[in-house]
Amino acid sequence: MNIPANLRYTADHEWALQDGEYLVIGITDFAQGELGDIVYVSIPNLDKQLSANDSFGEVEAVKAVSELFMPVSGTIVAVNELLEQSPDLVNSDPYGEGWMIRVKPDNPADFEALLDAAAYKELVG
Repeated sequence: MNIPANLRYTADHEWALQDGEYLVIGITDFAQGELGDIVYVSIPNLDKQLSANDSFGEVEAVKAVSELFMPVSGTIVAVNELLEQSPDLVNSDPYGEGWMIRVKPDNPADFEALLDAAAYKELVG
């Protein structure tokens, strides 16, 4: 299981990467492994302001449908359009081409409050 040290994590298995004033968000390697083959990603909330823990979309896999949750409060400014045609990128490259949204956080310091790699690793065992 891959848990990059430069990312922050949530207990709901989302990851966040600081990219200037924005955060790039996706689901973890652990989450995609648990879900199995991802066949559809739905993110209807572009340009919407959401609070931390609000649902920003869902992933449909062969095994299950799972909601996606905002790790921080902020506005979704971009959605990974590659996922419309290739949702399997979430399986093959969850921390790269499989990213899901770009967010302008309400409070940039909220990123630091997320789990670091060591804490996430302990969470998932």
